[in-house]
Amino acid sequence: MLVPEGSRTGGCLYRRDTGPGDAGTGVGVGPGAACTGEIRDRRMPVPEGVPVPMLTHACPRSPLLGRRRREAAEEEVEETPQEKKLRLAKQYLEELRQLEEERAEDEEELEPADLIGDRLKEDVLEQRGRLQRLVAKDVQPPDPARIRVLRGHQLPVTCLVISPDDRFIFSASKDGSLIKWEVDSGKRLCVVPGGKKGTEERHMGHASQVLCMAISSDGKYLATGDRNKLIMIWDAATCKRLHIFTGHRDAVSGLSFRKGTHQLYSASHDRCVKVWDVAENAYVETLFGHQDIITGLDSLSRECCVTAGGRDGTVRLWKIPEESQLVFSGHQGSIDCIQLINEEHMVSGADDGSVALWGLTKKKPLALARQAHGEQGTQGLQQPCWISAVAALRNSDLLATGSHSGSVKLWKCGEGFRKLEHLLDIPLVGFVNSLKFSAAGDFLVAGIGQEHRLGRWWRIKEAKNSICIIPLKQKTTASSPESPGSS
Repeated sequence: MLVPEGSRTGGCLYRRDTGPGDAGTGVGVGPGAACTGEIRDRRMPVPEGVPVPMLTHACPRSPLLGRRRREAAEEEVEETPQEKKLRLAKQYLEELRQLEEERAEDEEELEPADLIGDRLKEDVLEQRGRLQRLVAKDVQPPDPARIRVLRGHQLPVTCLVISPDDRFIFSASKDGSLIKWEVDSGKRLCVVPGGKKGTEERHMGHASQVLCMAISSDGKYLATGDRNKLIMIWDAATCKRLHIFTGHRDAVSGLSFRKGTHQLYSASHDRCVKVWDVAENAYVETLFGHQDIITGLDSLSRECCVTAGGRDGTVRLWKIPEESQLVFSGHQGSIDCIQLINEEHMVSGADDGSVALWGLTKKKPLALARQAHGEQGTQGLQQPCWISAVAALRNSDLLATGSHSGSVKLWKCGEGFRKLEHLLDIPLVGFVNSLKFSAAGDFLVAGIGQEHRLGRWWRIKEAKNSICIIPLKQKTTASSPESPGSS
């Protein structure tokens, strides 16, 4: 039989208890015997000629074990119960330490992962047209001393755009001039003067009033439209004229590049919308539907655009691939300006003094602010101040409106764009003919003129034809939450 000996014998863990039949055979394994690493099991008689089974044992000195296994076996043999408890406790503590280190590493990696996740969430909401960054509540009144005034145009500023990187401003005027400004320094980097009537063929710039402009989302192309029915395409970096599109039968009053492409939409007083491929210098198609002059146009990423139809009292959404249009109505007067907030909502202003918020799936406004800029005129002959410009900080709840009331007003869109709340006034004298937010939302640019951009109904002599850069202060620098808007 196998008898455990362990430390009592100082030899193998198991030795053979030789019976009488085995006396003198010398096959027993004792403390002094050489270990072969094997034990013959002789507890039962084995017939002659039958192989005897071999038992491999865990002798620390066995040549059949590797060095590491022998060392482990020796440690196991020599370890007392108390030592085993201590070893297991140390092992448990080491596992806990490693677990805490791994958890700390995961927490360090969590922040960038969260940022990526938030960015992806924003992209999805933006594509669906439901992204609404809640920034309006943090906007504070700007310091009037910090509002910068840039002068360079001789006649009223009619339109302006900001480059996608917020470094440059392009502005145009009734004098036909085009100026590129540097935002940080306020310097004029490029000036294309307006030409006299009849010099269109030999003059590099416009020879009539410039009414609208747009810049591509990559900052490569600048487009400008004038009263001479012309659309000029410029290299935004050098202000070099690249091409002229002709085809409209009246003044070009609205321009917009489809975001992420070089597809250009144009609107005109000839009541139609045209589509152009700027990269190929090609005309694509014409869209009809408005019953009066088109006064404004805007677009984003989708293959569609929105227009303001002046005195036909409608706003229209043009679905290019479907060759269809949706008609919206809600203003009582001429609709003079329009801009998309995101892919599903827009804002418009009219000469009845109203500002309207729209969902692109509803024919009536989601919210309407009447007499948004107050009234003018003598007692009994008062009329609402016309809304001459609107601007939206893309994918947010912050809006701006302009008139000739002596101030630019900032507004907050309620949740779901179903409410319009007045935030604050920014004093500015003159007709506010154009408004644009920077992409980052840290400043607002206003184009000021002594006259309305579309006519000369009256003149504000104390106004300065200029560009005003208005810094927007935030109460906090922490990132604002997003709320999915619904129409």
